[in-house]
Amino acid sequence: MSGDIEDKPQPLIEHLMELRTRLMWSIGAFFAAFIVCFIFAKNLFNALVVPYKWAVQWANLDVSKAQLIYTAPQEFFFTQVKVAMFGGLVIAFPIIAAQIYKFVAPGLYKNERSAFLPFLIASPILFLMGAGLVYFFFTPMVMWFFLTMQQAPGEGDVAISLLPKVSEYLSLIMTLVFSFGLVFQLPVITTLLARVGLLTSDWLREKRKFAIVMAFVVAAVLTPPDPMSQIGLALPTIILYEIAIYAARLVERQRARDAATEAEGSQDVAKTDNV
Repeated sequence: MSGDIEDKPQPLIEHLMELRTRLMWSIGAFFAAFIVCFIFAKNLFNALVVPYKWAVQWANLDVSKAQLIYTAPQEFFFTQVKVAMFGGLVIAFPIIAAQIYKFVAPGLYKNERSAFLPFLIASPILFLMGAGLVYFFFTPMVMWFFLTMQQAPGEGDVAISLLPKVSEYLSLIMTLVFSFGLVFQLPVITTLLARVGLLTSDWLREKRKFAIVMAFVVAAVLTPPDPMSQIGLALPTIILYEIAIYAARLVERQRARDAATEAEGSQDVAKTDNV
């Protein structure tokens, strides 16, 4: 396919061949990124453990004694595979997104392409913002909350210490990353729906109270069963919902300006024809 995307119709077989090409590029990019990430899987996992070390410091514990364990011989190996898959998907996402855009773009008008492309760029940026919030704040906060439940040995009390398993820690941080990353797509999704006329800012304002309830319900489902992570996900969701309302209002204003400009152009053409 040439660099300039053409609008000419294509037969079904060409569409299927194009789809196969895009899938091969996407799978190849993911596989290459997976191999690289698997080679450095231990380094990547050590980077993911940094928030746990911060939590240990927040709990005024000895960082040198902080450790993670695995209880099955194959557990850490499969944990590294999951880390490599996670990292490979993140690294290969720009290529995968570009292949999706190149496959879909020929079926769009030029103005639709120009409207769709900014969202394709904004989506990974917002996802990384959510992931960064998880990494630098919520994961340390959640682990600190769990560390405070430890019990020191004393009279009549036994020592109760937190020894996280590598697989469970990875599942926790991946769940939080995906949960926050998806929630941060809310402004993108609502703006797209507003552009095509399926949502309005007035409708979003009317459903605000239901959205607040749903934010806490979704947070309870997606996050671990502790109040800090649930509130931590619900509050950004509510803030993003307000941003989505504002974004939908901006889309409506832009649409009104475009309609007014088009109407003025039509009037000018009509006056010229009359003259």
